[in-house]
Amino acid sequence: MSFRSDDLVDDIMHSAPHTIRVFLAFRMACVGCPIATFHTVDDACREHGIDRDKFLAALIECVPA
Repeated sequence: MSFRSDDLVDDIMHSAPHTIRVFLAFRMACVGCPIATFHTVDDACREHGIDRDKFLAALIECVPA
């Protein structure tokens, strides 16, 4: 499974619930946030001051083999 910076945050969490722990580890308050249905990964990282590439790498790394 791959993730891109233009993926919607809510879509990621719904299609791959195991990624929620990554959002929480990066202290992103996206879980349950109504804006998550509109925000892309890029938007959320910018909003929370997170390095997008590191965040995407962490999402990809948490995918079960």
